[in-house]
This record gives sequence, structure tokens and C-alpha cells, in this order.
Amino acid sequence: MKLNLETLADLPNYVQRPSYDRAGLSAGIIHIGLGNFHRAHQAWYLHSLMNLGLAHDWAILGAGVRPADSAQRERLLAQDCLSTLIELDPSSKSAEVIGSMIDFILIAEDNAPLIAHMIEPAIRIVALTVTEGGYYQTNSGEFDSDHPDIQYDVSNSAAPMTAFGAIVAALAKRRASGAGPFTCQSCDNLQGNGKVLRQTIVGLAILSDPELALWIDQNVTFPNAMVDCIVPATGPTELTLVREFGIEDAAPVTHENFRQWVIEDNFCAGRPDWDKAGATFTDDVHAFETMKLRQLNAGHQIIATLGELLSVHTIAGTMAYPLIQSLFRKIQTEEIVPHVAAVPGMTPLDYFDLINSRFTNPEIRDTTRRVAFDGSSRHAGFLHPIIRDALAGKMPLEGLALVEALWARMCYGTREDGSIILPNDPFWDSLTTAAQTAKNTPQAWIDQKQFYGDLGQNTRFAGSFKRWLELIWRDGTEAALHKYLLN
Repeated sequence: MKLNLETLADLPNYVQRPSYDRAGLSAGIIHIGLGNFHRAHQAWYLHSLMNLGLAHDWAILGAGVRPADSAQRERLLAQDCLSTLIELDPSSKSAEVIGSMIDFILIAEDNAPLIAHMIEPAIRIVALTVTEGGYYQTNSGEFDSDHPDIQYDVSNSAAPMTAFGAIVAALAKRRASGAGPFTCQSCDNLQGNGKVLRQTIVGLAILSDPELALWIDQNVTFPNAMVDCIVPATGPTELTLVREFGIEDAAPVTHENFRQWVIEDNFCAGRPDWDKAGATFTDDVHAFETMKLRQLNAGHQIIATLGELLSVHTIAGTMAYPLIQSLFRKIQTEEIVPHVAAVPGMTPLDYFDLINSRFTNPEIRDTTRRVAFDGSSRHAGFLHPIIRDALAGKMPLEGLALVEALWARMCYGTREDGSIILPNDPFWDSLTTAAQTAKNTPQAWIDQKQFYGDLGQNTRFAGSFKRWLELIWRDGTEAALHKYLLN
């Protein structure tokens, strides 16, 4: 049955659906970046509140700033912005249709429709999922004011090309009209994601209107948050699965049976009571996000890199590969856990057991290729801070150096079996060039300062990295894993 409002009541009884009247919803949130993660996570929390009879004036308007987002817009509008979420528990599967998103804003090069919606007083939160590498940061974490996209927005502030330029333009109009500020909320996997978003928005505003930048800095809030749920990409398998539930959905979402959202309670124009749907409000988001980014996200990069090299196509498959599982456990417990503090109700070792179980879930067909995507941002954001802490504290880092050598080997562009690894990073060409040079001159890889900063000049890290990469090229990936595990 084709998914839309007309057929909603006729879906099979085993499919959960909204208990609220969609006609009674009004928009309070614009979310930029309508991928699978948002719909399985933030949109689900709001949907759950709406099922409790709450937050009916906080519905979501979807938005995008890239031409490619138009295809997603067409798919979702054709089904009245409803989405089927399929929970993949190892023992069962269940389907739920969520309806917390009520429209998708027209996508235009000048972002005029998006800006027009953001200036509506009813919009009190503008949220984003634009990936870790989408915030225009330099390798040292500063705002990249020289980026061509940013320079374009400075020269075309009324018709910007980026989401951030559109937000600045909308805030300028709201300031002038007296509509007041809205909260800017990052939902990406970044340490201090609210702080990073503030840096980008204020940094961009300073370049064209310093007075506006000051007003934003003093009035707009940017709450930090930690988000967590494993959500695979949608492909033929997922499209077949949703049909098995009796639903024709062009954009279904599969997800694990775990969610977590930890949020700093810092909203200048109000917020939904997400805590009533299971989210956590706290003044100490940092401890939660450090645990998640260093253990789950860094862990994902460890096993996905190995999966690509050893032709293991899913995350669950890597966990069933004894060598990868053993290396994952050793690096986590010996080299990552010592740099993670406990949070209320969870020690780092308990969290390791949790993610070990989550990664092992065979129902989640999360591909190593998807998880390994954009390693240039993810290694720099998730793994390199741990390496820096290990160096500062004179702690073990051989496994972490090995992972960086494995990433260099992966970016060479071939697997151990000789098959080709297709481009999988925004900087793939330059990474491949560096990896080819590093085969004979390992230092060339960690001399990429745009990714490593000054890490490549640290003799201890550089020495370990060189030894591992030489061993990998001489004896192979599995031999390197055996050597690390034996030591």
C-alpha cells in the first residue's frame, strides 16, 4: 500500500502509526539535512511527544541547500512527508510510521524559500545534520573564513549558497522585524557541536555585518548535544524490507533498537519537552559526547577501515571476523577507555560492552563503506584527539598508530584481495596521492597538515606510524594485526 495520509488508517494493524491528527500540527522547527539519521532520531523523539498529546506546535519543516536534496524532497512530499521506521532487533523487526514532519521547503540556489520560512515568528528552532565535515573548520578547528563557499556568502549575503549563510540572512531579517532570535541546534557528531555551530554562524556574520554578529552572539543560543543511533543507508534491501510490512515507501529508514540524545538545556525561544520521550537534558553534555565520540565513533572507524581492506562488507561482519574483533577490543580497552570518564549510570567499560553488542547486531546491515566515508573528517575528529591525549600523558598508542597506517593503506585505493576501493572521501584524490607516496615514504601521509596538524612532527607517533605502514606493505594487513595482538 502506497504510504500517504489517505492510506495511513488502512495500513496493516502491526504497523504503528501516528495517534495524533496531522491536520492539527503547526511548524516550530526547520531541520536542514533530511537524511535517514534525522528521521530515525530527532524526528522520532518529536513524533513520540506528539503521540503523548504534546508539542503539536513544534512540527518539522524539512529543508536542504544542495541540488541533490531535491530528489529527497520529491520522495517525501509524494508521501505527505511520512516515513516508515523499521527497528531491527536481533530477535524481531517492527515498523512505525512517523508524522512529525509536515512539509519540505522548496530548494533554490539563492535559498530564498528557506530564508522566507526561517523569518516566520513561529519558527523557534533551526536544526542541522550536515555531517562532521560540513562546518567550514580549518585543520586546527578554527572557522575557515577563506573557504570559497564562505567568500561567496559574504559577497552574496542576501542570496547565500550555504545553510549557514541562509541562517545569518534570516537572523538579520528577524532582528530588523523584531521577530527575535531562534535557537540554532546542531545534531551532528562533533565535540561541542553547538560551540562549533556558533563559531561558524558568528564567524560568517562578522565578515559582512559585525553589529549583526554581536546581536547573534548575545541573543541566539547554540546548545551542545550528543546524538546516537546506528542508521544504515537505504538501498534495495531496505526497500524490499518495507514492502514485506505491506508498505510502499520510497524513503524508508532502518535503525537499531537503541537511541540516545543528550542535550544542553539552552534554548532562547523555547523547546519541546524531548525528555518526556527519553532524551536527557544536562549541563554536562561534554562527558557523554566524549564517551560516544571516542568509543563508538572512533571504534566505527577502526573496524570500517579494516572491513574495507579485508573485503568485509558490513559492520556486523567485521565483528564476526576474529582478528578484527580482537583488535577492536584491545585498542578500546587499552588505548581508548583510559581517556574516557564515566557518566551517570555508565562506565567506559560498560559502554564498550554496549557498543560491542550493538555493532554485532546482524540485522543491521550497515556497510563498512558507509561508515568509512569521509575518513578525513572522522579520523581527525574522533581518533586524533585520543592520540594527542595519549602523547601528552605518555600512554599507549601503538594500536591507534596502526589504525592510522591502515587508513593510509585503505586510501591507496585497493583491498588486500586486489579489488578497487572506489572514491569514498571528499578529498579522495589528494588522499590517494599521499597514500601512494607513503608506500615508500610513510612520513608523506602524516605530513598532511590539513588532517594531522602537528601530529606528524611528533617523533613518537611518527615512528610508530612508520613501522606499522612498512609492515603492512611488506607482510600484509593480517600480519600487522597479529603482531599488534601478540604484543
